[in-house]
Amino acid sequence: MSSRWTPEAVLALAPDDSSRRGASGATRPVKWSGTGASADLIWGLYAGSGGQPYQIVVELAGPAYKCSCPSRKLPCKHALGLLLTWANGDVPDTAEAADYAAAWLGDRRARAARASARATSPGGEAQASPADAEAARKREAATAARRAQRAERVAGGLSELEEWLRDQVRVGLPASVSAGPGTGRGRPGSGRHADVMAARMNDAQAKGLAGALHDLSLVPLSGDGWPGRLLAGYAQLHLLIRAHERIGELPPGLAATVRSRIGYETTRADVLAGQPPVPGRWLVTGVRDIPDASVPTRRIWLHGQETGRPALLLAFAAPGGAWNDPDTAMLPLGTELRADLHYYPGDPPLRALAGARQAAPGPATAPPAAGGVGALLAAWSAGVAADPWQSSWPALVAGTPVAPALDDGPWHLVDADGAALPLRYGESLWTLLAISGGHPVPVAGELTPDGLTPLTAWHGRQAVALS
Repeated sequence: MSSRWTPEAVLALAPDDSSRRGASGATRPVKWSGTGASADLIWGLYAGSGGQPYQIVVELAGPAYKCSCPSRKLPCKHALGLLLTWANGDVPDTAEAADYAAAWLGDRRARAARASARATSPGGEAQASPADAEAARKREAATAARRAQRAERVAGGLSELEEWLRDQVRVGLPASVSAGPGTGRGRPGSGRHADVMAARMNDAQAKGLAGALHDLSLVPLSGDGWPGRLLAGYAQLHLLIRAHERIGELPPGLAATVRSRIGYETTRADVLAGQPPVPGRWLVTGVRDIPDASVPTRRIWLHGQETGRPALLLAFAAPGGAWNDPDTAMLPLGTELRADLHYYPGDPPLRALAGARQAAPGPATAPPAAGGVGALLAAWSAGVAADPWQSSWPALVAGTPVAPALDDGPWHLVDADGAALPLRYGESLWTLLAISGGHPVPVAGELTPDGLTPLTAWHGRQAVALS
């Protein structure tokens, strides 16, 4: 039987505040019947507003959820309420799961097995008939033709982007931004000056560049100093164009990074099948939603408890708000994931996929081991040397938050040696100061040239979200 979660870990799974409030109201014993817990499965019946009670099942290893209520949220308040009831010790351990729970779990595992077989099957060429072999050759030829066509489109798009970058510098940044869509009166307006070129990059199948241009469109709205930040972004795009021109001469890791930055995709199946697993205990140190990205994204930062390696898991929101990978998107902050990670190709290895899981995510037994500012900056320097387009770096550092002497001054995180990092985003910093109480605490976040964005701080063993 999996160790019980804390109520705080359960509520961290809620998709919004209303779900948290609803979950607290869905723990009344009179509403529940037929509850039970077996191995990594929890189930129960909830008397809702319908004529029949809702059937709720939660697989802890995901976690994954099933509820027969009409809510489209994942997890819904009933699944959260069941988890809270279990966390409080009010769900009995049972040898066998209820029929509906066992059927759902069996179907879920059967689908996973079929997907795994498809991802790892060699295709059975040895037993293929001549007709099958001919069809396979035609598929390979079609694939090669598509790759060649895409390479041609990407090359054409990069040529246009290079000329566009020259134009931005030639006419001057304020003038080029003012001439873009959504601007007027000779100054930056709503941004979006790079929208046309971003659309062109999408047409050229260079989605990575399209996303970078989308982000650069917002830089003129970022306050004082925006021309310098915009020019730095243009310089990175120019460097990426040059790297792509010489991609055949680059080391394999750097070449993979360039392809990824351009927008060539590596499929999930290729990563799981082609990249060696890195097993271990992985602590969820930070969760950050990026709702204004071209595709709304959730970033989940992990820290290897044995290896000290960072890892980044990404989940993307599909139309309607559902996550493409809910098992990843709903990982609770501050919990440990016992799993094999498979890193995407590229240097430095950061983005990863979770493969086989050895156990359900459970509470961490201790806060993470955090170093000082010097070690963090050294790691970041090495990361940028390997990937010059790295815009942020995972931070895990111990320090004391220090409020500014003046109201408009920057906050800092000061380590035991007196080295300091500027902190970003003021509202959460008061929470960080309250957790610290004037003493050093482990802080996880994202380090950028503008400073450290704190995402999580630890109060003893408890991870507290700051974002």
